[in-house]
Amino acid sequence: MPSPTTSVSPATPPQGEPPLSARQAERRRRILRAATALAARGGYEAVQMREVAESAQVALGTLYRYFPSKVHLLVAVMLEQLQELQEHIRRHPPTDREPAPRVADTLTRAFHALQREPLLAEAMVRAMCFADRSVGAEVDLVSAATGQLILDAIGQSGPPSESQRAAVRVIEHTWHSALVAWLSGRASIAEVRADLHTAARLLTLP
Repeated sequence: MPSPTTSVSPATPPQGEPPLSARQAERRRRILRAATALAARGGYEAVQMREVAESAQVALGTLYRYFPSKVHLLVAVMLEQLQELQEHIRRHPPTDREPAPRVADTLTRAFHALQREPLLAEAMVRAMCFADRSVGAEVDLVSAATGQLILDAIGQSGPPSESQRAAVRVIEHTWHSALVAWLSGRASIAEVRADLHTAARLLTLP
C-alpha cells in the first residue's frame, strides 16, 4: 500500500514526473473539470478525449501529453474527488469518540458524496477497474488518498501501527468493492452501510 500520508494537489502530476508551471497546472485543472462534467452528464462512454480537449480549450495532442488515455484521465478525476472530500471532512470531522464509528461515518459520507453523481461515480470506478500497469502510479495515489481518509477518521496523532495499516487496507478494499457492488446493482445502500460498519470494526480488534 502506498504511504497513507501521501497528499497531492489535483494540479500535481504523479510522482517522478517534473512539477508543473502555474500555466500547466491551470491547464490540467481545466482538463479535469471538463472530464468531470462530461462524466457527470453521461458516464464513462461520454468522456471522449476529443470532447474533453474542446471543452477544456486545449489541443488534443496537449491533452494526451497530460493524460495518455481516458483511463488515466478518469483515475485522476477520482483522485481529485477524493482529495476534495478529504478537505471537506477535515473541516467537518466525525464526532464519535471511538475510531471505528468515525471511520464508518467518514466512508459512508464518502459513499453518499459519490451517490449524488452516480454517472460520475460509474465512470471513475470503471476506469479503476480497467487500469493496467501503465496507470499504476495514478492508482497508487487513489489508494493513498482513500487510506488517508481512513487514517484521518481514526484521529490519532502518531503513525499507525502495523495492525492498523492492515485494517486500513482491508477497509479500503471493502469500500471500493462496496461501491462497485452498488453501482452494478448487486448491493443496496443499506448493505453498503452495513459492510462499511463491519469493516470499520476491524480497528477494534487486538
